[in-house]
Amino acid sequence: MRTLPDATARLAARTPDGERPVVMHHRWESLLFLHWPLAPADVQNSLPAGLTVDTFEGSAYLGLSPFFMRKVRPVGIPPLPWLSQFQELNVRTYVFDERGVPGIWFYSLDCDQPLAVSAASALTGLPYFNAEMAATTNGLIGYSCRRDGMKETARYRYGGIGPAREADVQSLEFFLLERYYLYSLRKDSLLRSQVSHAPYQIRSATLEQSSAMPARWDGFEEIPDEAGHVCFVDGFDVEVHGTYALT
Repeated sequence: MRTLPDATARLAARTPDGERPVVMHHRWESLLFLHWPLAPADVQNSLPAGLTVDTFEGSAYLGLSPFFMRKVRPVGIPPLPWLSQFQELNVRTYVFDERGVPGIWFYSLDCDQPLAVSAASALTGLPYFNAEMAATTNGLIGYSCRRDGMKETARYRYGGIGPAREADVQSLEFFLLERYYLYSLRKDSLLRSQVSHAPYQIRSATLEQSSAMPARWDGFEEIPDEAGHVCFVDGFDVEVHGTYALT
């Protein structure tokens, strides 16, 4: 029986479950979060067996997030300038497994570091794609992404405004951002990974240019460019724990 997660389950996910050791260190910076409410049935139909769509006040959510990966390295190895810094943009939704553990299901993760794409895909089963990406950080962040095989480029111009705050546990922001488990498929096995980091410090976002094109590349063709919810996070250090099979 699948039990819908509550605030207690979401808070518990912040603590590493001890199933796997830390294997990687990351830093995530300048994260823009764009979200669109969707009908839960539409999302459920896109999920693999073993996962159930998670909802907030009756709506499922599709998320899109461009950001910067910094200081990416395996445990025990220092960051390498030519390998440890790159851009990433993901398209995601929110789910829970048969034990009621809340997490993220990724439809795609675009990345401009081919070695990272190959390694992450092989080790975690996450749907990484090579992409041509670029960014400028003069004032507002200018960010672009064109997935290999696609003709169009998704472009963003954004930044954070106002003070940072931790999300209230009953808020939409907490539901969307405070996610520490990642689900993926490798062959026929459902996998779960965990990350650990300080709670998100959320800021309002200024957004001069935006695109839902990566979501449309993933089959959500009716998603408009204007998101229903937008926010910004400056960044934080991340520990990545090993992936393990649930089925």
